[in-house]
Amino acid sequence: MNKVVLVTGGSRGIGKAIGLYFAHHGYDVVINYQGNEQAAQTACQQIRSLQPNSMMIKGDVSNAQDVKEMFDTIMDRYGRLDVLVNNAGITRDGLFLRMKEKDFTDVIDINLKGTFLCCQQASRIMLRQKSGSIVNLSSVAGISGNAGQTNYASSKAGVIGLTKSLARELASRHICVNAVAPGFITTDMTLALSDSVRNAMIAQIPWKQAGKPQDVAQAVYFLANSQYITGHVLHVDGGMCM
Repeated sequence: MNKVVLVTGGSRGIGKAIGLYFAHHGYDVVINYQGNEQAAQTACQQIRSLQPNSMMIKGDVSNAQDVKEMFDTIMDRYGRLDVLVNNAGITRDGLFLRMKEKDFTDVIDINLKGTFLCCQQASRIMLRQKSGSIVNLSSVAGISGNAGQTNYASSKAGVIGLTKSLARELASRHICVNAVAPGFITTDMTLALSDSVRNAMIAQIPWKQAGKPQDVAQAVYFLANSQYITGHVLHVDGGMCM
């Protein structure tokens, strides 16, 4: 029986790359998506070409009922969950003094509350199984901060605190909880930036180039399959946060 991984926000970019990487290594993959069904179907078809028993589930990770139903569906179909990857995230960038309260709460709800809700459901399953691994996606913004992203940086710093605290709670059951903090990665989101903004970001990277979604996927897979690494934040940033 194949191991099972759930990747939230798995329809595009980093999430899609993670799903494909796990499928290539023999996992049945469940990708969660909220809005873009066409992108989710495309990603799921590619993943199923590697692992036909994979599936996609629509759900809002910030909604407790949606999250419960998603995990119930996974257990009904597979009877197990070996890895949770909390990748779902949004941005609502803006200068702090002009930022609307809704722009702050929306980002916190998806990025941090969504991670909390999914971790809670996964932890219950993994404690019963006496095995499992959780990898949460943070960001270099949550480590060093970023002007114009007080909401996003706050949510991703919160993910690090959640990761380390949960790692301590679950360590006695040998369930690993880690985080990956990507830097400037080439995705649809970063490609939408102007050339001047992209060039300014790349200039801050000692590696002098943007990372690829596959770089993040490789790091996530490594942590998900580690046996003695927990509470760790792995930077995938070309040296940006040295």
